[in-house]
Amino acid sequence: MNAPATTELPVVVIGAGPAGLAAAAHLIDQGIEPLVLEAGPTAGAAVRKWAHVPLFSTWGEVVDPAAEKLLAPTGWTRPDPATYPSGGDWADLYLQPLADVLGDRVRTGSRVTGVSRTGRDRIVDADREAQPFVVHVAHTDGREERVFARAVIDASGTWATPSPAGGSGLPALGERAAADRITYRVPDLKDPAIRARYAGKRTAVIGSGASAFTALASLADLAKAGDGSRTKGVWILRRGISGSTFGGGEADQLPARGALGLAAKAAVDQGHSDAVTGFRTEAIERDTDGRLVLVGEDGRRLDPVDEVIVLTGFRPDLSFLDELRLGLDERLQAPVALAPLIDPNQHSCGTVYPHGHRELSHPEQGVYLVGMKSYGRAPTFLAMTGYEQVRSVAAAIAGDLDAADRVELTLPETGVCGGAGLFDAPDTAQGDGGCCAPAPQLVQLGAPAAAGVPAEQALVGGCCGS
Repeated sequence: MNAPATTELPVVVIGAGPAGLAAAAHLIDQGIEPLVLEAGPTAGAAVRKWAHVPLFSTWGEVVDPAAEKLLAPTGWTRPDPATYPSGGDWADLYLQPLADVLGDRVRTGSRVTGVSRTGRDRIVDADREAQPFVVHVAHTDGREERVFARAVIDASGTWATPSPAGGSGLPALGERAAADRITYRVPDLKDPAIRARYAGKRTAVIGSGASAFTALASLADLAKAGDGSRTKGVWILRRGISGSTFGGGEADQLPARGALGLAAKAAVDQGHSDAVTGFRTEAIERDTDGRLVLVGEDGRRLDPVDEVIVLTGFRPDLSFLDELRLGLDERLQAPVALAPLIDPNQHSCGTVYPHGHRELSHPEQGVYLVGMKSYGRAPTFLAMTGYEQVRSVAAAIAGDLDAADRVELTLPETGVCGGAGLFDAPDTAQGDGGCCAPAPQLVQLGAPAAAGVPAEQALVGGCCGS
């Protein structure tokens, strides 16, 4: 079968999450036909996996303008812009209605297994850019298909590939064998079965971002409930505790994000969690009772825990893009022009320089990684960033470079700046927050919280898939 002329082909969008569906809306706005391929059974399948988690962005910040334009004729109205949706709300009240409007342009149960140029592997130069893309798709009923495309927008996110507990980026020794006691997601403690798994137990939480804050606050809330007495968290940090550990607090321009960090601090201050600093997990072993013992790279062995929650971030799955010529940063696995703007080794500010199709382009013209996947391994991605990305990319594909280059986006600041990545330089001051990691130790933060933040106010998200 010969591929049709490139101009007759749709743009394939991989993933029917917030960024992917917004990309489809912007393509339609440009007069270009999209085809959205979603591996899950529904639109927003990854978001539904964290349906219980509230976002720290409001409804006013998580609805794409082009998507709202498509939805308006159906009678859809955006929920109160000042309120905070949960992941489930976002999926049910926005993503699914948007997918319904897009209709047959969205195919669920369709997993992309490979992308290439038609008749060209990554080695071949000859006439490469004139060839359409070919996308291999595996369907849940066992069928395989190939789809031709004029361009490819990968908005598949990173949810399916969480980072491991191991401090070297590899699974800790014994991590896979202990899988029955480990989760890589924020547990839904309102679910009776999941609640029973953690109630009265000692749980290690590995990680230092918004998801770890949420887990700590949730465990503290459980500890204060009648069925959760003796619930205890052990917070495992690879760095020391500094002024920036708990985020920007009241200085954060997203108030709910600041409140989340304060809730985690209260969990430690009030004794519901202990913090172990400077600990990089090398092995996970079982004691004679079947409980888990975390062993650090420095030889320390922590007291046994019943459960481990690993929240060390996510990483992109690049395996199905292996035949394409991507230009990715060697550290973050993000596009090379975008990486310096988001590199946590250099800064931890919430603001990111406005960026669009130029920062997201690759040596393989016509391919774009957008949304969470565009950030590679970098954290703190906001939905509004993804929406501006896909607006610019859609305009570029349509040939409207003036619109594509007119990238205007001001992101809210975290209230934390100064370089978060120097965790191996304990004597290096880092801006106002200072990140001077003390010698590894078990610490109890003694000052009582000025104001306790209820777990239901410990909001996370506003990001596509985290």
